[in-house]
Amino acid sequence: MPTPPTPGDTVKAGRLSATEPRLAGDVVAVPRLELSVEREAGQPEQRTVILDGDFFRIGSHPGNDLVVADKLVSRFHCSIARDGTGWRLTDTGSMNGTRLGSVRVRDADLSFPECRITLGESVVRVRERSPVSATDVAPALSFGELYGTSLPMRRLYDLLKRAARSDADVLIEGESGTGKELIATEIVRRSGRADKPLVIVDCGAISPNLIESELFGHVRGAFTGAVRDRMGAFESADGGTVFLDEIGELPLDMQPKLLRALAAREVRRIGDGKVRKIDVRVVAATNRRLEREVNSSRFREDLYYRLSVLTVRVPPLRERLDDLQLLIDSFLSALDATEKAHLFTPEVLGEMARYDWPGNVRELRNYVERKVVLEGEGTLGNGREPTSVPPVTGPEEAAKIDIELPFKDAKDHVIEAFERAYLTALFAWAEGNVSRAARKANLDRMYLHRLLQRHGLRKSGTLGE
Repeated sequence: MPTPPTPGDTVKAGRLSATEPRLAGDVVAVPRLELSVEREAGQPEQRTVILDGDFFRIGSHPGNDLVVADKLVSRFHCSIARDGTGWRLTDTGSMNGTRLGSVRVRDADLSFPECRITLGESVVRVRERSPVSATDVAPALSFGELYGTSLPMRRLYDLLKRAARSDADVLIEGESGTGKELIATEIVRRSGRADKPLVIVDCGAISPNLIESELFGHVRGAFTGAVRDRMGAFESADGGTVFLDEIGELPLDMQPKLLRALAAREVRRIGDGKVRKIDVRVVAATNRRLEREVNSSRFREDLYYRLSVLTVRVPPLRERLDDLQLLIDSFLSALDATEKAHLFTPEVLGEMARYDWPGNVRELRNYVERKVVLEGEGTLGNGREPTSVPPVTGPEEAAKIDIELPFKDAKDHVIEAFERAYLTALFAWAEGNVSRAARKANLDRMYLHRLLQRHGLRKSGTLGE
């Protein structure tokens, strides 16, 4: 079993090889789409734009890649992104929906040579054009503590290098478990503020009535329990970096206060009239789609733009399955268990490659550790042994499926019903204790809180405190 990879290593036949020469950089064609607005409210003439890249936003706000001047189109209406299998259309919480042909969709694969997307009273025709430019993606096995040789990761490394050289604020977007905090750490480590303070604030783990004090501090007597002056995160990080984790959880009434601090680079402690100038860089991270939150008025649009001077989108593990072997090797080395490599047979790796990994790299690490501790008896998140045959849906289960719905909508309904039933049973067993329930389900406590909020179980009083 190899030692943990270093940037000078390369990959051969799925394993690390420290003796092989570095490969030449890959020349990657940049995708190109042609988007034509065929019918636009109040704009009778057709207009066409050509866009290069692999992620585009469409909406009425001027910050979109394609701006549609239609009163029925949301500020950030939908997005088109290229993944490993093609182009995908995603509705980002629009008020009036997105239609592909005559079907309203939440997300759908686009089929070419062309397709038509309906937004409000407008129609956008999408055509795929031949790439006309290319970029040279340098080979790399890692970026600090980030590992991966897949194209999405190597492109991410290049973006992170540029972000580290800049002093601009950064927004990191990615699903839970993709390593957003690790990415923030690597950006800071390579920045000009590397030897300055790094202060981390988890916006989802702090009580709403304490978040202002946590960020900006307070003076003695400002509120009950304020027995001494306290410096907030921004003051503590002066000259360095503040990392705002789970920024999407920030209470709405706190957002204008944070916006003022970012715009003026000054803070005022609670109960104090003195304004203090600060010199900080802000790196924020979220597992939410903030465009969706803006559309729903749960996140301020101006704060979103203030934070996202540079935006880093972290690929989920299911889009970089080529990295599985490399990640397994690195986890085994970190666990000092390289002799357990034989547990990950070709059959096990094949089953792992067919799994969606909703918990991403964090779930993979837990799975590897479970396999090591249990000597190969660990199961995937779907509860199956990796070499087992998938269960076949029986007649009773099939009868509950509504085939009149699009596949994605039907799937979402089944998942929603399962999550609610599982959480109800889980908390009945845990007698309403969140920590106990999180341990039983092997879930992060904060993620479990968000699931409860999503399904309204706390609010409805279904579960006890």
